[in-house]
Amino acid sequence: MERIIEFIKENLKLVILSVVALFAGGIFYFVSHPKSADNALSATMLSSVSTDKTSVSTSNHFSKATEIEVDLKGAVVKPNVYNVSSDMRVDDLIKLAGGFTTNADQNQVNLAAKLKDEEVVYVPQKGEMASGASADNSVSTDGVGNSLTTTSQTPKVNINTADLTQLQTLNGIGQKKAQDIIDYRTQNGNFQSVEDLGNVPGFGDKTIAKLKDSICVD
Repeated sequence: MERIIEFIKENLKLVILSVVALFAGGIFYFVSHPKSADNALSATMLSSVSTDKTSVSTSNHFSKATEIEVDLKGAVVKPNVYNVSSDMRVDDLIKLAGGFTTNADQNQVNLAAKLKDEEVVYVPQKGEMASGASADNSVSTDGVGNSLTTTSQTPKVNINTADLTQLQTLNGIGQKKAQDIIDYRTQNGNFQSVEDLGNVPGFGDKTIAKLKDSICVD
């Protein structure tokens, strides 16, 4: 026992230093460990905020899209007036119409062009003049190379004599409405005035007002 006491006395400083070192190590651990947890929590919160911002940005992007009407004519499988989203492009519209016909001149159509409300997109056939689709309608571009048919056609389209193709050059007149006009005049005789077009199903006052400057009954 006396030897143990003498050993402790001789190594008292070493024992004290060991105890102090252990105590200091414990304090260091408990002080540094919460900081690591806080850093991890902060990183998680930042990641969540970043994700939320991306989600909001994406939501805002899609909320800007609205429904528009575009009149597709020419060498496509189903020419018609289509209700589409304002963020769609000509390529999307062509696909909705069943694609190009075999005689379509795709080189004259800008598939990347964005669609606009009340726009008329005309797909010319191979061999058609680049300046126009026919003698009865004129073709312009929207500034990015996309062929567009204007509604100010000269001469006017005679709804008493025009065939299916000529009637479809009118703004808002697809294959079905053009056939309805032909069927009506076949059953009831020629139109006596432009306003008589209102007797054809699907032609209201607004539609007739839009067509008034581009049709005649002479």
